[in-house]
Amino acid sequence: MRPTITEIVDKLNKINIADCSSIDQLYRTREFTLKFLKHITKDFAKQNIVGHGGYGVIYKGVLDNGEEVAVEKLRQNLLIDDEQFNNELNNLMRVQHKNIVRLVGYCNHTEQTFVEYNGKLVAASVEQKALCLEYLQGGSLDRHLSDGACRLDWGTCYKIIKGICEGLYYLHNGSDHPIIYHLDLKPSNILLDKDMTPKIGDFGLSKLFDSVQTYWTQSEYVKGTLGYMPPEYINGQSISPKFDVFSLGVMIIQMMAGKQGYFDCADTPPKKIIKLVCGNWQKRLQATKTSCHASQEVRTCIEMALRCVKADRAQRPTITAIVSELSNIGTAESSPVGQVYILTARAVHDIFYSYSIICLVSVN
Repeated sequence: MRPTITEIVDKLNKINIADCSSIDQLYRTREFTLKFLKHITKDFAKQNIVGHGGYGVIYKGVLDNGEEVAVEKLRQNLLIDDEQFNNELNNLMRVQHKNIVRLVGYCNHTEQTFVEYNGKLVAASVEQKALCLEYLQGGSLDRHLSDGACRLDWGTCYKIIKGICEGLYYLHNGSDHPIIYHLDLKPSNILLDKDMTPKIGDFGLSKLFDSVQTYWTQSEYVKGTLGYMPPEYINGQSISPKFDVFSLGVMIIQMMAGKQGYFDCADTPPKKIIKLVCGNWQKRLQATKTSCHASQEVRTCIEMALRCVKADRAQRPTITAIVSELSNIGTAESSPVGQVYILTARAVHDIFYSYSIICLVSVN
């Protein structure tokens, strides 16, 4: 009358699938069985692949009620031990911000099997690890970039730039235990929701440190992407918070001047780049009759981005300074001081106008 262990596991797996029939229930479950993830991704079917993360392939998973999630199945040849995997989970689970991709749950599955070795069958453990994340319908930022300027309108571009900066600020400063380093910021790791709100994803290369000091590392796991890594890391593997700031600057320049425009920056004086980028965007702004603050936003963003990619990291701004600068755009005119200036100017204009009328009347 006792069930077999196969029947027991099968029964528990079915309960797991039934209990995870909605996104809200997924958030409460956290740890999923491999069978459940196979169920929602159709056994990790090729047609469900939506991208590639730092550690593996990302699949779209569809719950029974039609809601979607993203499942990153980690590559087995990475040999990620449980401690490293748990660190990754701890990084993701404590991050709660509108501009950070949210972790839904995870799978850490180990099963025993027999493999042939030197003509004999030997027992071996096979590990399957996966991360389950919120699914973002807008895809990644790199889909909107080209050799020329970003094809999106400026309002959307600025929303994305500001959102990335605020997300990075949270990683560096905004939580009780800040991650500090992402180490692989690039357009393919910036995901967009249906409203084009940006979210920073893929913390596969992030590391936790006890302070914000500079570190030198020989770790084989700390590898970013060429073109987004600062010179101090390429030349000496030096890591500091300015690593991510450099990557941020590269992305902003690529959005505003295009990928080819970024490569041209090395041989072009900054003032010329600013003039060229502002001029190009000004034509687009005039064609769409965009708000008066847009020109100031364009200039601020390109000037800031060029400071972010300076070879000397001491000359790069901190993410705190960047967020503050973006927040202050347009506040001069709306601040009490700015309003007093506008009112005073109008008052002076009215006085001179009234004085002119009085003089004309007196002469007549």
